[in-house]
Amino acid sequence: MLNPQLTKDGELLHLLTLEGLPAEVLTRILDTAAPFTEVGEREVKKLPLLRGKSVFNVFFENSTRTRTTFEIAAKRLSADVINLNVATSSTNKGETLLDTIDNLCAMGADMFVVRHASSGAPYLIAEHLQRTGRGHISVVNAGDGRHAHPTQGLLDMYTIRHYKKDFTQLTVAVVGDVLHSRVARSELAALTTLGVPEVRVIGPRTLLPKDVGRMGVRVFHDMKEGLRNVDVVMMLRLQNERMQGALLPSSQEYFKVWGLTPEKLARAKPDAIVMHPGPMNRGVEIDSAVADGGNAVILPQVTFGIAVRMAVLSMLARH
Repeated sequence: MLNPQLTKDGELLHLLTLEGLPAEVLTRILDTAAPFTEVGEREVKKLPLLRGKSVFNVFFENSTRTRTTFEIAAKRLSADVINLNVATSSTNKGETLLDTIDNLCAMGADMFVVRHASSGAPYLIAEHLQRTGRGHISVVNAGDGRHAHPTQGLLDMYTIRHYKKDFTQLTVAVVGDVLHSRVARSELAALTTLGVPEVRVIGPRTLLPKDVGRMGVRVFHDMKEGLRNVDVVMMLRLQNERMQGALLPSSQEYFKVWGLTPEKLARAKPDAIVMHPGPMNRGVEIDSAVADGGNAVILPQVTFGIAVRMAVLSMLARH
C-alpha cells in the first residue's frame, strides 16, 4: 500500500509520522538538513527555496519552541509565514477544524504546520485535502495528542548523528514518561528504523505503555541498571497536562528515583550525550548540574531543529 506521506515517486508529500517511513527517506531528510546548519552562521541569512509559498502555522495547542523554530525555518527559506492563534480564533466560536482549514485554503495556503491536542488531526486534514482536490497542499504534524512529533524525532536523530556518526554502533536510552509522550513514539520509530542495535526504555511501570516491549526495545525499571554503558540518554518531560489520576507520588519522589543526576549519569559511557526535547523541568527530570554540564547537547538540539525543519519544508515544496 502506498504510504500517504509519499508520492508515487517516493517524494515527501506530508510529514505526519515517522512510523512506516523507510530509513532511506529519514536519511535523506537528515542529509538535506546538513547544509542548512550553516545558514544563519554565514552572511547569507535567506534562501529562495520557498519564495512565493505561504506557510500557515496552525497551532491548536500552546507552543513556543516548535512554533518559533518552524517560523524561523520558513522565513529563512523566503516563505510568507502566517501564524494562526487558534485559541482566539473562529474554532472558539464553534467552527470545525476542517472549516478552518477550508477557509485558510481560500487564503492561498501552500503548507500547513499543525499542532493539535487530538491524535490523528493532521491525518484528518491531509485526507480532507486529498478528497477535496487540494492534495498539492502539504501537512506537517507539529505534534498531535499522544501520537507523534516527527520533526522533534528527526532533529533528535540529526543531533545523535552529529555527535555519534554511526547509528549502528549505539546503545540509546529513552527515560521517563513514555506513556504520554508523542516525542518518545517518534524517537522509538526513528531509532529502530535507522538501525540502532539496542534501544532501552527506562521508567516507572505507571508511565510506560503496556505493550512497550513489543516495540523492539529493552525495558528497564531500574535507572542505574538501564543507564549502564549507554551512548545516548534521551530524557523526557513529565507530561502532567496529559495525566489522569495520580500516577506518581510527587515530583520530588520522581526526581529521587528517575531524575538524571551526575551520579546516575556516571553509569553511562564517559562521552555519552544527554538530550531533552524541552521544556525542561529542572529538579524533576534532570538535575541542573547535568542540564548545564559538558555531556548535555540540549541547546544544540534547538539549533539543529531549525535546520531539520528547513529540510522538511524544502523537500515538501518540491513535490
